[in-house]
Amino acid sequence: MMSFLDRERTVAGPGFSRWLVPPAALAVHLSIGQVYAFSVFKLPLTRILGVTKPIDGDWSQPSLAWIFSLAIAALGLSAAIFGRWVERNGPRKTMVAAAGCFGGGFLLAALGVSLHQLWIVYLGYGVLGGCGLGLGYIAPVSTLVKWFPDRPGMATGMAIMGFGGGAFIGSNLSIALMDFFKSATSTGVPQTFVVMGLIYSLFMIFGAVIVRVPAPDWKPAGFVPSAQPQKLVTRANVALEQAWRTPQFWCLWVVLCFNVTAGIGILEQASPMIQEMFPRVMGAGGEVVKKGIGPAAAGGFVALLSLFNMAGRFLWSSLSDYIGRKPVYVIYLLLGASLYCLIPIAGHMGRAELFVVVCVVILSMYGGGFATVPAYLKDLFGTMHVGAIHGRLLTAWSVAGVLGPMLVNHIREYLKHEGVTGVGLYAPTMYLMAGLLLIGLVANLCVRPVDERYHFRGAGNTSDSDSASPRAGAERESFHPTTR
Repeated sequence: MMSFLDRERTVAGPGFSRWLVPPAALAVHLSIGQVYAFSVFKLPLTRILGVTKPIDGDWSQPSLAWIFSLAIAALGLSAAIFGRWVERNGPRKTMVAAAGCFGGGFLLAALGVSLHQLWIVYLGYGVLGGCGLGLGYIAPVSTLVKWFPDRPGMATGMAIMGFGGGAFIGSNLSIALMDFFKSATSTGVPQTFVVMGLIYSLFMIFGAVIVRVPAPDWKPAGFVPSAQPQKLVTRANVALEQAWRTPQFWCLWVVLCFNVTAGIGILEQASPMIQEMFPRVMGAGGEVVKKGIGPAAAGGFVALLSLFNMAGRFLWSSLSDYIGRKPVYVIYLLLGASLYCLIPIAGHMGRAELFVVVCVVILSMYGGGFATVPAYLKDLFGTMHVGAIHGRLLTAWSVAGVLGPMLVNHIREYLKHEGVTGVGLYAPTMYLMAGLLLIGLVANLCVRPVDERYHFRGAGNTSDSDSASPRAGAERESFHPTTR
């Protein structure tokens, strides 16, 4: 008897509406997007023993930053390693596996916090949860690209929009649950991890149940591919084994890595950063001399970043359907570099509102970069192995997930040790991030159409085909697929 999780059981029948697929993608991405709200746990995790304030034996912020970095590293590595498995087995089985890993990671992390064993938290939320992130990230994206060949940017934006919005839900849910569970002897973090792990697992399984893939010969009603496609848009396919050997793949790898390094540094440190750049000043008698930004307002800032991260993923990627992927990345990288230089200026001026405006625009483009890159890959390499190629590219996210928080946290710790406070803790890092974006801009400008010698030639032109081989992909003669 055919398993309910098998790919064959997810093939849509005649009359199925493709608009039923985005809710399945959102169910998964709204869940795994919680990782972007991890910064709300950082300060509570520094006082697990002290409860009200850190004491000897409590974890430091740099050591806690590795939890997030490990999760992002595992995301990229699992997406790269299991990309072909995802294509062969389909989105339903992948989403169920993602739910088990992501939810299980929360439960294991709760055990680690309760036992005050940081390595267990690393293993749980970082490694196991990160594998759930990788599997849950690529399956809905590759599925929607196949359902929306006429609007690939919009399609990937719909899915990845959920990943950005997940932090908005996750930050508010985390704060509410910690407030509910906290006591004189507990910060409420372990109990919060347990509840969130169970909720997210169930929500992701719901998405797995309703997801469908198009039949091999399916195409949207009235859709006719352009006889004169846009520049950089190919109607051929490139096999996975050949795609990652092209200069175009590595140019995009650099673009994604440095764009993510810059944005993720802000996201991971968002709550502590705004509190330290705009501190609340108290008088000798306990009166508030300067309002500054407190924990509640910082939590609202994290939620606001999440909203713009989410909106940017849909709006910018949809815009790329009209102006092209390469031009929209020029905007991300060039404007982004300018805005990073404005962050220290806003801090020195004491203009928290300017700081917030700059950061939300940066995060909208950061999210847009994630949502646009699958369509960029589809344009360059075709749809045949786009999910697996996307998985390989996400290793750039793995590197950035370590590099961004490491730069922000370790430079901050060094400067703090030197007696620097406030804006000075972050200003050098922001200028460094601007420089990285300019390097990414150069890499994006170097992207050209993929040479025909890399085009796939042969039968089995489907996304789950195993017939693509390095030898076939290396032949000069290109293969032009039928529109699906």
